[in-house]
Formats: sequence, C-alpha cells, structure tokens
Amino acid sequence: MALTDTFIKNAKPQGTKTGEKHTDGQGLYLHVKDAGKYWRMSYRFNGKQKTLALGVYPAVTLAQARQRRDKARAQLADGIDPGTAKREEKLAKAAAAGNTFEVVAEQWLKATAAKRAAVTQDKVATWLRKDVLPYIGKMPITTIGPRDVLAVARRMEDRGVIDSAKRILQICGQVFRFAVSEGSAERDVTADLRGALQQAEKKHYAAITDPAKLGELLRSIDGYSGHLYSVAALKLSPMVFLRPSELRTGEWAEIDLEAAEWRIPGSKMKMGNDHIVPLSRQAVEVLRGLQTITGHGRYLFPSVRTGERPMSENTVNAALRGMGYSNEVHTGHGFRATARTIMDEVLGERVDLIEHQLAHAVKDANGRAYNRTAHLPARREMMQRWADYLDKLRRGADVVPIGRAA
Repeated sequence: MALTDTFIKNAKPQGTKTGEKHTDGQGLYLHVKDAGKYWRMSYRFNGKQKTLALGVYPAVTLAQARQRRDKARAQLADGIDPGTAKREEKLAKAAAAGNTFEVVAEQWLKATAAKRAAVTQDKVATWLRKDVLPYIGKMPITTIGPRDVLAVARRMEDRGVIDSAKRILQICGQVFRFAVSEGSAERDVTADLRGALQQAEKKHYAAITDPAKLGELLRSIDGYSGHLYSVAALKLSPMVFLRPSELRTGEWAEIDLEAAEWRIPGSKMKMGNDHIVPLSRQAVEVLRGLQTITGHGRYLFPSVRTGERPMSENTVNAALRGMGYSNEVHTGHGFRATARTIMDEVLGERVDLIEHQLAHAVKDANGRAYNRTAHLPARREMMQRWADYLDKLRRGADVVPIGRAA
C-alpha cells in the first residue's frame, strides 16, 4: 500500500538492528532506522539487484522521493543505470565547483604575470577581486553567460568609471579565452558584448596650472592632517613628476638617498624603460622622514591594512578631495601637467628635459630615444630649481602668471 505523509511523519524505529522498510511501490521504500528516515529505491540493472539512495526525510518529502524514483525509472527505460548516473552527476558538480571563474581567473593571473609590469599586475588583480569576483567568482565558468558579465560591467558604469568597465570586459574576455585554451570552457562569452557599454568622453586629468593657485594647494598640503603616508605622498607628488601608480608602488630598494636618486625599473613604467628621478634636497628630506616610519619594509607607502602591498591607487586623490580639491579641479596625476605647464611657460625650462623627466618618449637629433641617464646632470639642476620654486610658491612669494614669462 502506498505511503502517506501522516504515516511517514509518525513512523518510528522498532529497535531492530537493521531498521524497518516501508514500501511505497515501484521500488520506492522508506528505511526507518535509529539514525533517521531514508528514502531508497530497489532496482535491477543488467541482472543485478541494486539500491539507489534518494535522500533523507524530512529534507526530501514523499512527493520529491516519488519524483526522484520516476526519474530513475525513466533512466532505466533508456538503458541507463541511475546509480552510475548519480555518481557521474556528483563528479560533474564537484568538477564545476573547482572550475569557478575565480579559480580560473587566479590561474590566468599567475600564468600571464610575466607579460605585465608589476604595477599593472597589481591593478588587474585588484579590479578582479573588487569588481568581478564578488559577483561571478563562485559561479562555474561553464555556467556564466554574457549577461552575467555585462551586469558586472554595468555596476561599474553606474559608478561613472566607464573606461574601467570596458577594461573589465577585456580582462574577463582574456580569462575566458584562457579557460578555452585549458579546456575548462567552450567559448569566450564576452564576444557577444561588443558595443554594449557606453563610450567614455576623453578627458585630461584635471590639474592646477596657475602658480598662485598652486601655492594655495601646497599650503593646504602642508596643513593636511591625514595619515602620515598620505602626507608624504602628497608632498612628494609635485616634486618627482611620477604617475600615481609609479609613486605608490615605490620601494626602498629603488631609493639611494646618498646619491639623491630614485631608480625605477622599466617593469613599473608605462613606457617599459628604466627611469631615474633626481631627488631635490626637499624630496630627500621628505624621504628621510618617511624612512623612519616605513624604511623597515618593502614599500615607501605600504597599505595601512597590510605591509605586503602598497597603498591604494585612490589614496592621493582621496586626500586631495579631503582638502577640498575635487577630481574636476586637481588630481594626483595632474601634478605632472602642473609641472609640465609651469616649468615651460613660466620658468622657461628646456622642454626636452621636462619631457624626459616625465618619462615621455624623447628622441635626439638623430631620431634615437634618449637613454635613462641622458642629460642627468642638467635634469638634476632642473629638479632642484623646481623644488626651490615650489618653496617660494608655498611661502606666498610673488609669482609670474602664465603668459608673462620673461
């Protein structure tokens, strides 16, 4: 006789060693033991008597147990052993669990690290861990569709970081193509998303280029009461002409305070070339003060959470905003444009020396790219003149407005 929900609920073990079996029909029965109530199905396959586990009551109800029995009977009708099919399904799920987007992305990061500069590797890893993995990281990569990836990019669009959203799509595409090459995915689903995102309007990094206003900014930096790392980074930013990524990933091994030089390997530079920053007396003073705080570690500006990583790429901009300078007024990257404009238009410094110190591509009269030591003495003098000029602006000395250079 078929089982009922009431009977199953009230069924209790009778103290026998093997428990009691209550049949429902077509091979399905409830096995009641001291440890619990178990759904089982008896069947024959290739002449052998077998038992299939269908779950535990009450997690699996009577109706669900009957559905699982019917599925098993349909498999038998197709010549499939339901026990073997169940084991294969478990193995497939286990394989999928170990084949998540996060697992594959970490494999891709490791396998392709040598192709990227260290600073780029850090940025790509941060993008993935912050903007992608929290949303699709735990999904088996074979189950992820174009709309799943698009949703990730759209979240970034909503924050206004349109260029970064496009970059994320490119990175996800590289992860998928890596998975295809490794046999853990069938295709790159991001190929269906071409043109799906907004086009970002090209903008230059905001920068203060008026000497008087730069003096105000320098005085604000002097009065800033933020974290010591942020203060030091802010004070160095106008003096060293480095991109924010190059500044924040600076290492003590690159600094020679006695020689007053910062030697940055090409792996960290945008153009891929080794770069030398002559350090003014003022820059050396800032670094000596910083050395007493972070000199025992690897980075000039370590993360406040862990000394194993450099500070966040947003630290300098966040500090500027804290002082009242929005991204539309001045940015960390903008210090480069500030120096480029004022040194050329106000101080009359040689443009080729400025460009070389900005680590831009500069060629000599024969069309050859200058090496890293080209005009180093002249650049050293220029950097000292610039630091001295910044001191004058900071003190509020009379300045020559742009357009009135002698």
